[in-house]
Amino acid sequence: MTDLIVIGGGLAGSEAAWQAAQRGLKVCLFEMRPTLQTGAHQTQDLAELVCSNSLGSNLPDRASGVLKNEMRILGSMLLECAEQASLPAGGALAVDRELFAHLVTERIQLHPNIEIIREEAKEILNIPTVIASGPLTSPTLSKCIAALSSEEHLFFFDAIAPVIHADSVNMDVAFRASRYGTGEQDEGDYINCPFTKEEYYAFVDALIKAERIELRSFEEAIKNGVKAGHFFEGCLPIEIIAERGIDSLAFGPMRPVGIRDPRTGKRPYALVQLRQDNLAGSLYNIVGFQTNLKFPEQRRVLRLIPGLENAEFIRYGQMHRNTFIASPKLLRPTLQHMERDNLFFAGQITGVEGYMGNIATGVLAGINAARLHHNDEPITLPATTMLGALCQYVTHANLKDFQPMKANFGILPPLSFTDKVGKRDRGKAYAERALADLEFALSGVRA
Repeated sequence: MTDLIVIGGGLAGSEAAWQAAQRGLKVCLFEMRPTLQTGAHQTQDLAELVCSNSLGSNLPDRASGVLKNEMRILGSMLLECAEQASLPAGGALAVDRELFAHLVTERIQLHPNIEIIREEAKEILNIPTVIASGPLTSPTLSKCIAALSSEEHLFFFDAIAPVIHADSVNMDVAFRASRYGTGEQDEGDYINCPFTKEEYYAFVDALIKAERIELRSFEEAIKNGVKAGHFFEGCLPIEIIAERGIDSLAFGPMRPVGIRDPRTGKRPYALVQLRQDNLAGSLYNIVGFQTNLKFPEQRRVLRLIPGLENAEFIRYGQMHRNTFIASPKLLRPTLQHMERDNLFFAGQITGVEGYMGNIATGVLAGINAARLHHNDEPITLPATTMLGALCQYVTHANLKDFQPMKANFGILPPLSFTDKVGKRDRGKAYAERALADLEFALSGVRA
């Protein structure tokens, strides 16, 4: 007897399945890989990370840190696995991708209430269901989801950053440091590649002129007469940023603030940072360097980065379609469908962006599916909490301008301060309110 179907074994689906199973539900978790691959994933593991290996800031006064603390209160299994697979990354939570996915897969496989079905879900049955099929939902399931609304899907593109072998970095040029010296290790958690002004301008020129991969037919979808292949502002390919102005990268992912080149004692004109990508420390990803350049062009252009002239690429950058639904029309803040109480959505397909946001919506969908099963009222979290604010945003945004949203303090109801307050104190105040309101909302609620 199946109490709940979860479609999608990514971050949100794995978490939703776990939360429901922990509350006694018999869960069937559908994951189409490896029977049907996505073009972005490389393994058959659940919760595989295909973009960055960072789950964002761990600092309690940052938006991502606030969301993590809420997830700890709510008992997120994936956050526990992430912390077990963590790597040095200053104030951020970065993970060994393979270890993280392995830990999640193992815990799901061993749970007595979860059955993993390695098949494509081709229909949405009229039984309790969580759809967490992610940004690369199969065409068959996409049609089923589209049938739930007269609105067509919205699309944006997500880009994957390149990964290189650590031994191929020229450490006579590159150096270790964390911004403002905040790294937990004396030598710093990041490898830094510094640019002079001349080197930076030569790099930008080559980047803009480099050949790009042509979009595939399904990525050239037309929505209301306009190509829907627009980019999400939070994950722009570097070549798109470069086109916005010669110094756009120097004020964006290549900003040199908080770093001094030990060879000169001065701040570089621009900077590329490499972040550890696996536990062994043999692989590093290029931070913020999502790209859609052709692979030979990536090798040529990225080797213009000082210190990477002999870089060995383990994985090149890629760009792929990322699909999300018209949540303001379809969903309630409980993540339930407007017209079907026992149908939930979670993860990127809802318009929540960022690894932790995906995991967090999986937590809430799993909890609420279980509450519905036990004849309890589904939880609507206060908008003063980070997760509550994310759910409020995706379900109440203006559909005309709806774009994916990451955790940030801007979506929280504003606090008023009598005196001028610094950024950290402001973040601390939002964090304290969020956690207090979450604890109050959960008090007396049956698990």
